Amino acid sequence: MTETRRPLFARLDWYWIMQGLGWTLIFLVVVLTYSRYIASPGVVATCAWTAASGALLSDLWHRFIKARRWNNGAIKWRMFLGPVLLLGPLQALSVAAAIYILQGQFDSSFAWAPASSALWSCVFLGWQLAYMVALAIRRANQFEATALRMEVQAKDSELRALQAQVNPHFFFNSLNSIRALVYEEPDSASQMIDQLASLMRYALQTGQLHMVPLQKELEAVEAYLAIEKIRFEERLRTSITIEPGLEQVMIPPMSLQTLVENAVKYGVEMSTTGSDILITARRDGGNALIEIANAGAIRSFGNSTKVGLTNTRKRLALSIGEEASLQLSENSGWVRAILQFPVTA
Repeated sequence: MTETRRPLFARLDWYWIMQGLGWTLIFLVVVLTYSRYIASPGVVATCAWTAASGALLSDLWHRFIKARRWNNGAIKWRMFLGPVLLLGPLQALSVAAAIYILQGQFDSSFAWAPASSALWSCVFLGWQLAYMVALAIRRANQFEATALRMEVQAKDSELRALQAQVNPHFFFNSLNSIRALVYEEPDSASQMIDQLASLMRYALQTGQLHMVPLQKELEAVEAYLAIEKIRFEERLRTSITIEPGLEQVMIPPMSLQTLVENAVKYGVEMSTTGSDILITARRDGGNALIEIANAGAIRSFGNSTKVGLTNTRKRLALSIGEEASLQLSENSGWVRAILQFPVTA
């Protein structure tokens, strides 16, 4: 299995990118402030020292916050005390040391200390606010990603639970059909067992899949109809018409199977003359329409059929989206189940 590579934007180290941009901006502001003295010895170096010192102090404070785990959970107001009471005065002393070492100047009266400390405290306070905003954005993104992951897992679990209900429902019906023929027509029962084996193979192969090509689903439906054809003989008449190009349209596995079962149960089994089962698939604009029709009327369904239809609707919504639908209608002596969902070009 190949590992999905994260986008470049997500792989960048944004902490150091913002650190670099922020303290470069501070460097440029300091250079602009002392632009009249820029030609004097040591002034440019002092400006560079100022930016480097600020970057170092802010990174040490960042590491301290992480070590104390103050960056997790709710905002801790003591995070603002460091920039005001510690980082600002330290930066003021660092700048004074740079002026003394690089320019040979020092004001021993320390009259500069309060104003310089206040200025740099404000700078580091701004850094702290920006850092906390970045933490809040990252935490919100993490919560959103976690919520999305949980939603996908819940959707997957629900889909598998629905599929687990559909498959036993289908096999129990097939086994009942075989049981009815075992003693009366053993050859027919043997053929039905072969067909059921192929259906079981299909169900096992698609049991972990959310979607399968329409062609594969129709092969399973044809195997099921072959089983029922042995049982009902001339009472079951089938016709399958698929518009070219729709064979590879993806649908949930066993979704057509459930509808065909209903057509056989309520259109063929309950009629002495049987019924035609008409399966058609065609495009309607950007949608695919798959229709299963049988002669008869909509009846009060039993519990097993209700489960099948309800599950099919839910699985369509989970696998394809809310734009997918399953409609059941009766018109002119025909019951029609119509699956409709968008298809990509």
